[in-house]
Amino acid sequence: MIEPDLTQPIPERIERVHLIGIGGSGMSGIAHMLLDEGVAVSGSDRSGSATVDRLVERGARVAIGHAAANMDLQAEVDAVVVTSALWPDNPELLVARERGIPVLHRSQALHVLARGKRVVAVAGAHGKTTSTGMVVLGLRGLGVDAGFVNGGIIAGLDSSSGHGAADEFVLEADESDGSFLLYDVAVALITNVDTDHLDHYGTPAAFDAAFARFADAASEAVVISADDEGARRVRDLVTHERVVTFGEAADADVRIVGIELGEAAAATVEVGGATVEVRVGVPGHHNAVNAVGALATLVAMGHAPAEAARAIGAFSGTGRRFELHGERRGVRVFDDYAHHPAEVDAALTAARTVIGEGRIIAIHQPHLFTRTRDMAGEFAEVYERVADHTVVLDVYGAREDPIPGVTGALVADRFDDPAHVDFLPDWQRAAERAAALATEGDIIVTLSCGDVYRIIPQVLDALGGDEA
Repeated sequence: MIEPDLTQPIPERIERVHLIGIGGSGMSGIAHMLLDEGVAVSGSDRSGSATVDRLVERGARVAIGHAAANMDLQAEVDAVVVTSALWPDNPELLVARERGIPVLHRSQALHVLARGKRVVAVAGAHGKTTSTGMVVLGLRGLGVDAGFVNGGIIAGLDSSSGHGAADEFVLEADESDGSFLLYDVAVALITNVDTDHLDHYGTPAAFDAAFARFADAASEAVVISADDEGARRVRDLVTHERVVTFGEAADADVRIVGIELGEAAAATVEVGGATVEVRVGVPGHHNAVNAVGALATLVAMGHAPAEAARAIGAFSGTGRRFELHGERRGVRVFDDYAHHPAEVDAALTAARTVIGEGRIIAIHQPHLFTRTRDMAGEFAEVYERVADHTVVLDVYGAREDPIPGVTGALVADRFDDPAHVDFLPDWQRAAERAAALATEGDIIVTLSCGDVYRIIPQVLDALGGDEA
């Protein structure tokens, strides 16, 4: 992977941009907003997708596959936008550097789009995309036409990005490479802090310190979990004069006094001497907590708790977060972005609240060789405890080189009972195995931030029967 050079000067005028990896969730949102600004957009991605097709329909010139020739999709460009997941020898990146074209990290492009706005930045190990969507819909329900860039499509808006007429701008801030420190933030929301990305930070202490810097840089307020252990560590480092805590802890400023689970999660909250209920159209304890974090953020921005709670109630999910893709012979097939043991636990526990007597058949695609090596036992423990059966695929390496001996088998081999797991690198066999296990009332759920969602058509075909 490449390290972002956040010191790269940003051109005063940007009229033509090339995005390498334009089909990614964050990059595509930036591309849409650039198109909205009248910027000529080109880019490339390693494979086609509905996301890419949507950009092409809007006028972006997109090549499938990475090649030096793609840099000539436009006669010339003012900047090239990249992500940290890019390989240093990417041919388009090399051409950009040879030609002296400014290479901007995606966070710098997002910084340009949000420049001069009242920025609400959402950071954390888990729940960023969902919480960002809740804040966006909450603001819009309150009559604030906020701009936004999110890591997933927000149901109800059918987009991961959008312009707004108001001064407010909501963005999902990525902590993985330190780029979340770039933004001029008014209100910072920290959902949780689960130590990760030590390939960038080196030590857990450095990781926590980065979150504290992110919080202290906020000009108005910091909103942070009162329950999460990592967030409490960071809270102790924060020196900001206005910190708003949320959660079930007795000393939380926005305190959860009750949670109701089901198809729609709800939380009863005490805030500012009032008691309100916030209910969202997604299941799970973690989503009830996410909703309260969004509520705390809106309250910190000056909105009345009861009105803010009602506005957040319009939220019904984001893309790749327990997203239903189809149903065959009474078996529903979902996809979820979960790629860390804590996220898997939350996603599968939420699934438990909506399936009644049904069973959970999980298809796990390990993401990153280092994460698989370091957390294989944690993944196995979660899947064996919460799912009824797990099919493990091979590792999606993303930005990493393979590590000898690190495959999906590491996860499968850590199960206490091998009868509860299959390691099947062949996707067709994996799809057929999951379908064979499932009976009416069960769910099959794919989990990873890799490309595991591409197996879903194979799973639906293997299930057979008529589409529900």
